Amino acid sequence: MEIPSVRTEVSRFIAMEQLAIESGALHLASEIRALAERIRDGLFYVACVGQFKRGKSTLLYALVGMRVLPTGVVPVTAVVTVIRYGERPAARVRFSGSKWLDIDPDSLAQFVTEEQNPENRKAVAAVELFLPSDLLAAGMCLVDTPGIGSVFIGNTEAVRAFVPHIDAALVVLGTDPPISADELTLITEIRKQCHEQLFVLNKADRFTDAELEAAEQFTRKVLKERAHLDGIQLFDVSATERLAGRGPARGWTALNDALRDLAGQQGTGLVRAAEIRGLGQLASRLRYHLDEQLGALLRPVEESEQRVEALRTFVREAEQALSDLGHLFSAEQERLGRIFEDQKDQFLKRAQPAAHRELSEAIRADEARRGPELRKKAIELTDLISRRWLDQWLAEVKPKAEILYVEAMRRFADLANGFLERLAVSAGSVLDALPRTVSPETGFTYRSRLYYTSLITLTSQTPLGWWLDLIRPRRQQLRVLDRQIGEYLETLIFANANRIVADFDDRVLESRRIFQAHIQSAISEVAESAEVALTRAKEYHAQGNHAIQNELARINMLSRRLKALSLEGKEVLS
Repeated sequence: MEIPSVRTEVSRFIAMEQLAIESGALHLASEIRALAERIRDGLFYVACVGQFKRGKSTLLYALVGMRVLPTGVVPVTAVVTVIRYGERPAARVRFSGSKWLDIDPDSLAQFVTEEQNPENRKAVAAVELFLPSDLLAAGMCLVDTPGIGSVFIGNTEAVRAFVPHIDAALVVLGTDPPISADELTLITEIRKQCHEQLFVLNKADRFTDAELEAAEQFTRKVLKERAHLDGIQLFDVSATERLAGRGPARGWTALNDALRDLAGQQGTGLVRAAEIRGLGQLASRLRYHLDEQLGALLRPVEESEQRVEALRTFVREAEQALSDLGHLFSAEQERLGRIFEDQKDQFLKRAQPAAHRELSEAIRADEARRGPELRKKAIELTDLISRRWLDQWLAEVKPKAEILYVEAMRRFADLANGFLERLAVSAGSVLDALPRTVSPETGFTYRSRLYYTSLITLTSQTPLGWWLDLIRPRRQQLRVLDRQIGEYLETLIFANANRIVADFDDRVLESRRIFQAHIQSAISEVAESAEVALTRAKEYHAQGNHAIQNELARINMLSRRLKALSLEGKEVLS
């Protein structure tokens, strides 16, 4: 399926690819060509994302109507797998730095599972599966992604690395917990570049209607409050039931209709958005590549050689220094963790018994209700009382936590700035692109991802329990509720107090991770570009000044062509 914009933008793809080839950026030329092929074929990516063990692969089975992807009890998807339309089942794999290799679809597990390709040690860059599914015929590509939040850190990073390529998302959630902090963060990241997101509560067959309703309400509330998403499309399904051909339809028909509408009505717009986004990113990278080559030609070769050697040294030093900083900060974090744990314990000692008494008094004061109605009211009161106590404690402890947080960040920033200062002094102008300082306010502040869990499944009742609620005398039921719902209240307060502590800990850890990743990425990219530019500059310096001047003129001409191309397609390349 070729979309209308391709006819008008095909010359821009050709010109961009040619510019990349002429500048020696063959890896960029390959990416431009791949993007052009994707746009020409009218393909757009709907990524299936979510936490480990949400049943993403099984859901994709059910959508395409056949079992093709591995599933298991342990994390099974080590790499991103694209499922696209084909007249017959087929598959191919591409390793880093190599071409596509056709494989038997039955051998997918060798490349995409943690068991046979742990943490992607085989360096699989991409996997594509072709299936004769009507759902895919219009250009939609379903993307199976590693589960975030598993024990394999690389899996989560693989998902985040694929985010820039996502055109729409199928977010697979559960009911306990309905939505995790990692999922919420990923949803926010995806939302920055694409607004088409469908949400699925999978494994619906394992829960009662009441539990599903509570999970759905909670999910909508969290997404509205934390991600500013209102009126989301949320579908309760059981992929396992669907594959087995049993059980109620639930939200399956509505989900299929939504996906088909996405492919039919909105597919062209999603492809166009992918074109704009992809060309813009590639143009920026090509500009940087040309600038680096220009600088290498203008500098003496000896200076460029010293620069590259210095960069190699700095990469090694930076990795070691950042590792040392990490160890130092881990000790600081443990100290903060102990302080905050002590504050939590003090809160629980006073909050749990006091909240229990408050619940007991409120239940006894409600003389109008009996039986199951009284139990339902008690559960509602539990949620209100627990949240009030937790909110009060959070308001009380947050200023103290922020003080501890800022103090820790200041100490870490001092260490980091000392490292950057030493790096800057020894490197001179080599690392001008790197930051010279970071501050606790701008370099280490990480937004809280806290939300309270409901643990609603702990209140489930057997038919016998429901019947006993009906026949028990009020006084006896009050005693039972005081014990059962009171224990639930204390558990709820305990669990969410731990969430508050964990959220604080996550902010500290994530701040450090962001800083380290930013510095390491910046240094590595500068070093790699400098090495490529030096190699080309040496060739022209060896040929003499005339060759250098000709190459300078050529690079300036390429830069002007890129600028003209950017102006011609300003909406694409800006």
